[in-house]
Amino acid sequence: MANRIRRCKDRREFERVVDDFVTTGYTVTSRGEDNALLIKKGKHTKHGLVFLLTFWFTLGLGNLIYALIPAGVEDEVMVKIDAEIL
Repeated sequence: MANRIRRCKDRREFERVVDDFVTTGYTVTSRGEDNALLIKKGKHTKHGLVFLLTFWFTLGLGNLIYALIPAGVEDEVMVKIDAEIL
């Protein structure tokens, strides 16, 4: 389940909100008739530090493994149309 739920009152607002999230770096993982699940993945922020520390001992193999490990999910948002909002 998503960490946050963003409710919209109609289809136009729903499409605008989804577009805004995609513009800020989120990706749509699933989309239904009246809802969409979006995630934003984190980054490997200390890649240079890992390179310096592991290159000496593993000749770059540790750095390659670190680069291939997928980054975790930073944020998850469910956008849905809710007819009860006035």
